[in-house]
Amino acid sequence: MIPIGVDELRGLGLGELEGEGEVTGLTIDSRRAGAGDLFVAVRGGRDFVSDARVRGAATLVPLDEHAAMAAIGRLIRDRSTARFVGITGSTGKTSTKDILAALCAPVARTVATESSYNAELGVPLTLGRVEPDTEICIVEMGMRGFGQIAELCEIARPEVGVITAIGPVHLELVGSVDGVARSKAELVAALPAEGIAVVPDSTQLEPHLRQDIEIRRVPRADVVLRDGGADVLFQGRRIRFPFTARHQAQNALTALTAYEALGLALDRLATGAAGVSLSPWRGEELELPGGGFVVNDAYNANPTSMEAALRHLAERGREHRRLAILGGMAELGEHGDVHHREIARLADELGIELLTVGELARLYDADTWEPDAAAALDAARALVRPGDAVLVKASRSVGLEGIAPALANHRP
Repeated sequence: MIPIGVDELRGLGLGELEGEGEVTGLTIDSRRAGAGDLFVAVRGGRDFVSDARVRGAATLVPLDEHAAMAAIGRLIRDRSTARFVGITGSTGKTSTKDILAALCAPVARTVATESSYNAELGVPLTLGRVEPDTEICIVEMGMRGFGQIAELCEIARPEVGVITAIGPVHLELVGSVDGVARSKAELVAALPAEGIAVVPDSTQLEPHLRQDIEIRRVPRADVVLRDGGADVLFQGRRIRFPFTARHQAQNALTALTAYEALGLALDRLATGAAGVSLSPWRGEELELPGGGFVVNDAYNANPTSMEAALRHLAERGREHRRLAILGGMAELGEHGDVHHREIARLADELGIELLTVGELARLYDADTWEPDAAAALDAARALVRPGDAVLVKASRSVGLEGIAPALANHRP
């Protein structure tokens, strides 16, 4: 982290601060705290202040945890000479962040959001990893309502803003897909006059875009899937990525467009693309007996990502019996019934059997339903046969991420 004096922090009046000298790291996990770090006690962290002190860290018990973290993030941002990229979107933001970080790393000193730490605490934590020599900082930004993206942009102040997709997510919070577009467009609104926006070709988004900055629209990806990888067309040549899902190719094209917007060397693209590693539970494929496989896509789900995952299962598993273990899609509000039934119809059209999990998943109206992840695993072990192609996907709250590895380790 860019060094900050403890006395300077104390002068901000953020709360009860203990320590001396400078801090060069920021954490909210006392287990990760060490000499030179600042441990900020959030979400019950007050109980672990003494542990962090024993480890040599300075400690802050904030008066307002979000305000304190934002103030620290802004202080770091003010001192950084890096170029900052903000990424948001209804789907694909974490994967796009992962891909862009892999592309940038061979040519520039790069920091990117860990996992999906993309909200009021996660954005300042990302800035807390910025060093004096950092050249690129890629900040993922989540949204749970109007104004949140704007607040995160006020901390990170991105110069390149990336919107991956617009679709029906968080509808119980923003009311409609137009509300989604308006909330995501807060990222574009926050860009400086010389900023660049990278956006999907979306009719919903267009009315909410500024006309006074450069806009780069990402078309539908031209991709060839072969030999366990994806060849994505960009600037007249195909860049190879180590994944097999068409929807990830769209994320890759978005990341490539952002990379170019940063002015980075195009002749190094292949090096970065080869090093792409996606965050856990986002399309991980594990082997099953008899030449089968299970796709662990259980980090989150909405109608757009669910459709993409089912279509990928149908294409990737065309020679296999196909089974999808699906939990519900959260935060759809009054639209939930319609969207769950649409996904069930799509699965039927694609020839995919369904095992549904959790109360919200009753909306799929499928023949096979289980109340929770443990019961679903037992049912899956009875249903899955050697050679099957299986998808596991749900909103994060359903907790299905353990099913795929359990099936992969199970030998009937």
